[in-house]
Amino acid sequence: MNKDIAAGKWEQVKGSLKQTWGELTDDDIAQVNGSAQKMAGILQEKYGKTKDEAEKQVNDFWDKNQ
Repeated sequence: MNKDIAAGKWEQVKGSLKQTWGELTDDDIAQVNGSAQKMAGILQEKYGKTKDEAEKQVNDFWDKNQ
């Protein structure tokens, strides 16, 4: 997984992240800062996902939002 969202697009995507994963805080989103790998790590922590589950969900989200 080497998907990142460009800085300009990132501002638009932040709202969608909160809609998709309601437990994310503003601090979580700030940590992600457009990085798919960081997002997967946060999903593993917050939602108890396996690495593969988190990566799949993030990849699906990134594909829809790029």
